[in-house]
Order: sequence, then C-alpha cells, then structure tokens
Amino acid sequence: MATGQLFSRTTQALFYNYKQLPIQRMLDFDFLCGRETPSVAGIINPGAEGFQKLFFGQEEIAIPVHSTIEAACAAHPTADVFINFASYRSAAASSNLALKQPTIRVVAIIAEGVPEADTKELIAYARANNKVVIGPATVGGIQAGAFKIGDTAGTIDNIIQCKLYRPGSVGFVSKSGGMSNELYNTIARVTDGIYEGIAIGGDVFPGSTLSDHVLRFNNIPQVKMIVVLGELGGRDEYSLVEALKAGKINKPVCAWVSGTCARLFKSEVQFGHAGAKSGGEMESAQAKNQALGDAGAVVPTSYEAFETSIKETFQKLAEEGKISPIKEFTPPQIPEDLNSAIKSGKVRAPTHIISTISDDRGEEPCYAGVPMSTIIEKGMGVGDVISLLWFKRSLPRYCTQFIEICIMLCADHGPCVSGAHNTIVTARAGKDLVSSLVSGLLTIGPRFGGAIDDAARYFKDAYDRKLSPYEFVESMKKKGIRVPGIGHRIKRGDNKDKRVELLQLFARTNFPSTKYMEYAVEVETYTLSKANNLVMNVDGAIGSLFLDLLAGSGMFTKQEIDEIISIGYLNGLFVLARSIGLIGHTFDQKRLKQPLYRHPWEDVLYTK
Repeated sequence: MATGQLFSRTTQALFYNYKQLPIQRMLDFDFLCGRETPSVAGIINPGAEGFQKLFFGQEEIAIPVHSTIEAACAAHPTADVFINFASYRSAAASSNLALKQPTIRVVAIIAEGVPEADTKELIAYARANNKVVIGPATVGGIQAGAFKIGDTAGTIDNIIQCKLYRPGSVGFVSKSGGMSNELYNTIARVTDGIYEGIAIGGDVFPGSTLSDHVLRFNNIPQVKMIVVLGELGGRDEYSLVEALKAGKINKPVCAWVSGTCARLFKSEVQFGHAGAKSGGEMESAQAKNQALGDAGAVVPTSYEAFETSIKETFQKLAEEGKISPIKEFTPPQIPEDLNSAIKSGKVRAPTHIISTISDDRGEEPCYAGVPMSTIIEKGMGVGDVISLLWFKRSLPRYCTQFIEICIMLCADHGPCVSGAHNTIVTARAGKDLVSSLVSGLLTIGPRFGGAIDDAARYFKDAYDRKLSPYEFVESMKKKGIRVPGIGHRIKRGDNKDKRVELLQLFARTNFPSTKYMEYAVEVETYTLSKANNLVMNVDGAIGSLFLDLLAGSGMFTKQEIDEIISIGYLNGLFVLARSIGLIGHTFDQKRLKQPLYRHPWEDVLYTK
C-alpha cells in the first residue's frame, strides 16, 4: 500500500445508500474548509434515480442519484472515493463491485459485522489492484481542511474545536472511530492539529492496517509526527513494530495500545470491537506497548500520560525548527438548519398550509380530533367520517345515515348519462383509471348533478323570504333562471324518481323538521301544473333535505349554513357518490376488453 496522500481539497466521493445526515455533514465540512466544489459528486440508491436536495453553505444544491454503481462511476469519472453505507448483508457485494470500477481508488465500508471471508476477499483484491479499503466497522477518515468521510469527527462544533477545518502537522491512525474523536481533540490541544486521521475499523480483519497508514504518513511531507492508538487483540501493531525496527519510519511515532485493564479480569474479555479480544500474551495491550516502545516509538506509561507524550514530541520538533507555525483563521459560520433553529427557539417561521380537519403527527391519524382507533372501535361508518372531515363535528346518527343514503342512491344512474358516457369512452380509449374517472367527473355541473348547491340556495332564499311557490317560480322565470332541482329528462309527475321518494320517506321518519323539503314539494306541485316533466329531481331532494339536516340538527349557525352552501359542500356529495359508479364503469369496460368507441354516423345530423 504505502504511497502517500489519499485525499485532497478536490477529492470527490460517491455515496452508496442515501443517508441525509452524514452527506450533509460532509457538505458542511466542505463549506467550512472553503472548498469550491462539494465533496459528494453523486449518490447511489439501488432502484432509484433523480436528485437529492442538500445544502452547500447557504446554497441549496441538487446531487444526482443513480440506481447502479456502474452508472454513477460513468457519470462522475473524477469521483475516486466510494463511501459505503450499506448494511452488513450487502456491504461486501457492493464494495466488491465498486473496487472493480477503474475510477474508484478508495472504498470506505461503514457497516459492522461484514462476514470475515468476504472481507478477506476484498482485502486481497484491493492489494492486488493497488486500491485502499478503510473498514469495515469504521467511521471513516479525514484530511483536515480538505475532505472527510461521512460522520467522521462528528458535529461541526467538534470539528471547529478540533481545528479540523485547516491542516496541522500530525498524522493519526486508530482502530476506534469513537476514540478518534477523543484524540482529535487531544491532539488539537497540544499540537497544531491533525493533517490526516484514519479509523481503520474494529473488525478482526480490517481492510487496511495501522502500519499501512503509518507508512503512508511517513511519505507525506506535511506530516511531521505520527500518533497511533491501537487496542488489545490481534497482531496488527506488530507489523508497525517491524517497520520501526527496519527503519522504514523516520518520523516520531507516539503510540498507545488500549486495553491494559484486561489483566484485571480472571477470564478472557471481549471489548466493544470484534477484534478487541486478547488471544494470548502477545495480543495483550501490555505486550504490544512494550514492543512498540522497544522499537523506538514514544509510548507513555498510561493513557492519561498519552497527551503529555504527544505534547512533548511536538514541542521538540518545533524547537528543532521542523514545524513552522500555522496561521490561524476563523472559519465561516455554517448556516443553521431551519428545523433546528426553530427547536432551539432562535427563529420563528410562518407555516405554508393550515389544516383543521386532520392531524397525522401523533401515534395515529386523527379526523377532527377523533383518533382512528376510536372511529373503528365505535363502529363509525362512511357518513361519520364525512361528518368529521367535512363538517368538523360528529353529527347525529340520522344525519350520517342520510349522508350514506345519498351516496348509495347517487353512486350510479346507468351508462347513458353524460358522466358515465365520458368515462366509458375514455376507458375504451385505453386510458388509466384516474383519467377515465376525471373524464366523467368533469361533466358534473349545472346541467348534470351539480345543481344541489343551487337548489339549496334558491329554496332557502325563497323559504326564508316567505315567498309562495307561485311567487318563487314566477320570479325565477322573469330572471330567465330555471328552478334548480326541478325537471327531469325521463321522470314525470305520474312516474316520479324513486330515489327522491326514498330520501323523502327517510327524512319524514327521522328528521326533527322537514320544512325546506315540504316547501320544495309545494314548489314541485306548482311546476307540475305547468308541465308534467317539471318534477323534483334528486338534486332538489338532496338540496332541500340537507337544509333541513343543517337547520334541524341544531349544530350549525345560520352563518355556517350559508357558508356550507356557498362553498359547494352539497355538490361534493354527488361528486363523491358518482365517483363510485364511474370507477365501476371503468373496471367494467376494461374487464369486458371493449374496443375504442366510435360514434355511429347515423346518429349524427350532418348539415350546412
């Protein structure tokens, strides 16, 4: 491995398995360091394509999302680092594929628990092809002021405290990601800071070893001293011992192997990492520390003395003139995310949508404050749900029953009415369900099913002004307005609409008052004296009866009733009901595999 620097200020990575927080932390680090380009070139999310919006400083940017590793590498040939956030189940396969891409030079595997056999294969391939694997079970690595992998070094506050926004003179390598953060802080206190830091991961077989990175650091001119934090278990540290003995490392090395407390236990101890398990005296922390010290590394007597050893080594180099003072600067401030600023009480932001009918923020959705479980437990029906979502209150049972009856009676009126006809023609043209449904719904209006609100409005106005049926009808005639809710193309006075009769029967049996309906019936009696087809239709029945429902229930003010009628609530009932039938006609035509409809010539009057 050896060679030298892994990363630079122009290094870009491909991020596998989208995770918003670590990517945003990388981009915030880029901005902190004054990078001109984001370090994340693309995201790989198997099966997904498009863009993900993230922030680069104050600017919102769109990072491309690719469905395959091959596509991402082809689209971003200069991105040579592959950051793998896949689970342990798929990390090996995706890392293996990434290593085989000619553009990828470094692969960082974050997942713990990758099968050891798979890891060994990855290591063998990487070494044979002069590529670098960091991990598995790693937090990643960082080059101060240039590039960082994922969550390395934690929060922006920690990065600033550890002076990682600009390069120092210390190369650092550890097995532990958590202890890396601790050492970054320690090193920043007693030296000019980190130049590069790597956490190789805590698994038994890391993709790259402590000595691999120490030898790299030895070849980087900007690195003046090296700090190593090992741990009991395994024999990785002994390769570093051999390198020191062979004179391959000519820079001061401060080292400590943690886990000396293991001797206090009578039985074998397994620490946090899979590899942190002593398998004999040579794998003990004491033996490794002794060997490193004998080989020439600066090894303290305890972890507590590690900071002093690092400080003294750095001071000696500075006194010898081997380290030049670093010019400090104040890094730019990272803009705070709106959500966190709101939570901390620093800002207040206006909302963009107001909702008073439902709330999905708790453990379960609520309709007008009623939990979904309550709706089910109380055996509520569709009418009850409509009363909650449309009227924002629980209406009496006779009201919700009436709503359900309206939906059932208006669900369909055969294939010949305009809405059904449009839906059938559209479905036979091969269009999808939504297109066919909307085609039918668009015919609803003043001439087809959309007169319920107008019927209610005119009947209410006439009744409240105490107009006789004669006065009402004749005044409408003078205005040139047909009475909404009166008149039918098929039904007659001696063959009334059965739906109207059923609605009126239910109301007379259950409603406390039917004054508006009875007024509409009186109007019908007068219009039938004019023509036998001026019979009350279902729009007129629903419109007048809904007035009785609203007024008779005692749950609505006059202002609320007027608002309900003006907004279009009552036409909403017909739209909701007829959608059921239109969907049925769509399925019917598709089930029957009906061909494209063409209207017959003989049914068209061709004239000049």
